[in-house]
Amino acid sequence: MTNTQRLKNTPRSGASVTEDRTDHDGWTTDDPSVGEMQLEDRSALRRVAGLSTELEDITEVEYRQLRLERVVLVGVWTGGTAGQAEASLAELAALAETAGSEVLEGLVQRRDKPDAATYIGSGKADELRQVVVATGADTVICDGELTPAQLTALEKVVKVKVIDRTALILDIFAQHATSREGKAQVSLAQMEYMLPRLRGWGESMSRQAGGRAGSNGGVGLRGPGETKIETDRRRIRERMAKLRREIKAMKAARDTKRTRRLRNRIPSVAIVGYTNAGKSSLLNALTGSGVLVQNALFATLDPTTRRAALPDGREFVLTDTVGFVRHLPTQLVEAFRSTLEEVADADLLMHVVDGSDPLPTEQIKAVREVVTEVLRESDAPAPPELIVVNKIDAAEPVMLMQLRGLLPDAVFVSARTGEGLDELRDRLAGLLEDPDVEVEVMLPYTRGDLLARIHTDGQILESAHGEDGTRVHARVPRALASALVEYAA
Repeated sequence: MTNTQRLKNTPRSGASVTEDRTDHDGWTTDDPSVGEMQLEDRSALRRVAGLSTELEDITEVEYRQLRLERVVLVGVWTGGTAGQAEASLAELAALAETAGSEVLEGLVQRRDKPDAATYIGSGKADELRQVVVATGADTVICDGELTPAQLTALEKVVKVKVIDRTALILDIFAQHATSREGKAQVSLAQMEYMLPRLRGWGESMSRQAGGRAGSNGGVGLRGPGETKIETDRRRIRERMAKLRREIKAMKAARDTKRTRRLRNRIPSVAIVGYTNAGKSSLLNALTGSGVLVQNALFATLDPTTRRAALPDGREFVLTDTVGFVRHLPTQLVEAFRSTLEEVADADLLMHVVDGSDPLPTEQIKAVREVVTEVLRESDAPAPPELIVVNKIDAAEPVMLMQLRGLLPDAVFVSARTGEGLDELRDRLAGLLEDPDVEVEVMLPYTRGDLLARIHTDGQILESAHGEDGTRVHARVPRALASALVEYAA
């Protein structure tokens, strides 16, 4: 037994944007005008309304390059509460509006599981077609990842373009990518998604080139050759291989910058959290930076690193990372793995939660799932986590009271008003210990390995060679200092 529920969606706009600018030492330089220029550029890019994408008008091939103008949303409610189903569709509406679409209507259907053929079932697909005709929509967005067969079957019924949640998120990432690495990562993720869904209508994709792809090789050299779709798939695979090589080379440059920062013995904090939780706003509030803050989803795609100071004067670095979302496409997690490695190398994870969201615990669960996957792939131990509940100035008092009970160790702040920031700095000072200690040791000549570690991992202030060994006065990490205790001078 099924039930269809219609939801009206309130227009929303999406997240925060930052740009990573580093000098030759790997440190980030601030330019307050950068964020403003990015905001102007993004505001100037708008999708053109009124361009029909009816499948009846398509006669050649369609590569799923999205043109979203007027959309109808549809979701399948398989479990959880009605509030969770509505929140999921409301989030899909926010994603669609971030991509530049106008959301006309949303439908939620109650089912045990999505229909294997058309995602929502043949009867509801016919009803969806009537809604599309009545509203004048040109695109249907499904709140889930559809198989190529489901996309094809649903498009035949509704007669307009059908895309899923994964394609929508990939499209937003493509719009917001600014750096060369970010653009390459998004392109790779899009191609991985598009490859099994590449198709056309009519006979356009089954045309065959002659032997040697139409090179007219002569008698004995002609044959069926490749079909057009096979040729396109091969070209996409070649392009993907090239992108992987480029990303690998860019990762080496990023690792070099990170190594320089680690060599300076300054603690690092990675800001993680759900998209639009206020991570970039908190970065600005703690560091005094001028990075762009915009109420938009998935605007921060490139890690942005800034210096900050603790109350006792010690310096540390804050790195803003890409926001997460429920059911984040696996293609994106894989493509952005090189930038998400900032999480694995951090001394502390600052997990920012939107206190004004109706389901903050669902946000926490989604973020922890992605962080766990990243740490598992990198074989790195999980850094300590500090939960920071942001936007308390906009949160409901009852929700805040519940969160204080559920998260007793969390810090509650407002990046906009500054409330709670002093407490946050004090907590950071307690969690970020001074990484170096000063030692004075007498190392026998048989322990050249320890002397080499001091040279590599520490800073030698003074050294002298004697008959029994080498007297060293140095600053070293705490782990190395514990190994040098027995040689204290």
